[in-house]
Amino acid sequence: MQENIRDMTTGSPYRLILGFALPIFLSQVFQQFYNTADTLIVGKFLGTEALAAVSSSGTLIFLMVSFFTGMALGAGVVISRYFGAKEYGHVSRAIHTTVALSVICGVLLTVAGVIFTPTLLRWMDTDPEVLPQAVEYFRYYFLGALAVVGYNNLKGIMNALGDSKRPLYYLIFSSLLNIVLDLLFIGGFGWGVWSAAAATTISQAASMVLCLVHLCRPGTVYQIRWRKVRIDGRMMREIIRYGLPSGVQNSVIALANVIVQTNINSFGKLATAAYGTYAKIEGFAFLPVTSFTMALTTYTGQNLGAREYDRARKGSRFGIFTTVMLAELIGVAIFLAAPVLVGFFTEDPQVIAIGARQAHIEALFYCLLAFSHAVAAVCRGAGKAFVPMFIMLSVWCVLRIIYITTVMHFTHELAFIYWAYPLTWGISSVIYLIYYHFSDWIHGFESKE
Repeated sequence: MQENIRDMTTGSPYRLILGFALPIFLSQVFQQFYNTADTLIVGKFLGTEALAAVSSSGTLIFLMVSFFTGMALGAGVVISRYFGAKEYGHVSRAIHTTVALSVICGVLLTVAGVIFTPTLLRWMDTDPEVLPQAVEYFRYYFLGALAVVGYNNLKGIMNALGDSKRPLYYLIFSSLLNIVLDLLFIGGFGWGVWSAAAATTISQAASMVLCLVHLCRPGTVYQIRWRKVRIDGRMMREIIRYGLPSGVQNSVIALANVIVQTNINSFGKLATAAYGTYAKIEGFAFLPVTSFTMALTTYTGQNLGAREYDRARKGSRFGIFTTVMLAELIGVAIFLAAPVLVGFFTEDPQVIAIGARQAHIEALFYCLLAFSHAVAAVCRGAGKAFVPMFIMLSVWCVLRIIYITTVMHFTHELAFIYWAYPLTWGISSVIYLIYYHFSDWIHGFESKE
């Protein structure tokens, strides 16, 4: 077995999952620094309007990127499955297809993001005072979309092979670079909000290049040879089979969040700034959960590819339990420290009060959100990607939109929008609990063959 890659079909499931999740957690922390550094530095140097501009674009960026990250999940499932089965020829074809797909998706996302920025932001009812800066930030961000998509796909390849350490090292470097560039561009040169997006783009490109250099190393099962970078029909079909449901799921949930953001924007720029700031805090808070869910997908995919069914069940139970416990502990901490945490991003007392109010409504229900994500990760690793797609589309999208639309018709009260999240988390958790215990998810790959 070559260094850097990890076979998760032998050894202690607990130790493997923890050992895999920890570097992912640390890498997620540093990745979160990208947009958080933008938000923090923009808020301190450029004021509330600039902070609202960055915040208003967050859900829209997620909408545009989420489909492609979902497809990357599908590629990871395919690669981890064949790697677990030790079918290295298929592993190589899947990797080269993923690289080709990354280039295509990155170019499409760049064009779409730059062209449709003003239209989408106006559709979201962005405050007219904020709109010009939001358009600047958004367009510069998407000029680097190829780097964003490329890095996430290359990181997904490495994770699927059991390598979660090198993406961490690369992210540490690029995150520190992002912070230095933010301070230089905004604090030193006095440039506008667009320069924060430019700093993020440059940093993402650096991490993508580092991943490419590693994956091009000769003599490995994962070596990228540029002459082989093309779409392989069979692998593309498998990536679409497992990735399309996740991509559609992510996009529609992101669309629902854009609708939530639109309703938030109707309360003015203070509410917009508070919502965006809390999103950054929640993004950091949920990193341990994201780390375990990514580990669960890879672990489940490798073990079911190797037909190690008992190991897959044992590891999934441990991962789900650990994820839920971590999320609730974090939720309690966020609940207690909310005003202080929001205050890191802004000194405006009204923004702090609104952000803390959202935390006090949502944070104690993180256990429900974590449970849904953990079972969804197991389903994706088992080749059952349509299950989380259906559950999350129906509950986190359709039901959430119906609830917010109905409530806002009768009362224009911000707190009712925040309650949409714990309510839909709870409903999806009940459905996932039933599915996990009573379905035959363990034979997901066999049913496709």
